[in-house]
Amino acid sequence: MKQGIHPRYESVVFRDRSSDFSILTRSTATSEQTVKWTDGETYPVIDVEISSASHPFYTGQSRVVDTAGRVERFRRRYEAGQK
Repeated sequence: MKQGIHPRYESVVFRDRSSDFSILTRSTATSEQTVKWTDGETYPVIDVEISSASHPFYTGQSRVVDTAGRVERFRRRYEAGQK
């Protein structure tokens, strides 16, 4: 691999706020926010909307996700193409 052209690959915590679920993994994504993990180390934390702990497929429960903005944007584009 060429030196100096690849992003840093470090430990990061991904946190699902809706289900209070967190996982420590490695990623090239980073954040300014940090969290202290159970091992006593501090890691960057990235908040996500949906994880395996809150996804309807895995939990068997339906969940309302706000998609009104996307639907309205689609309608505006579709109507503009019809004129």
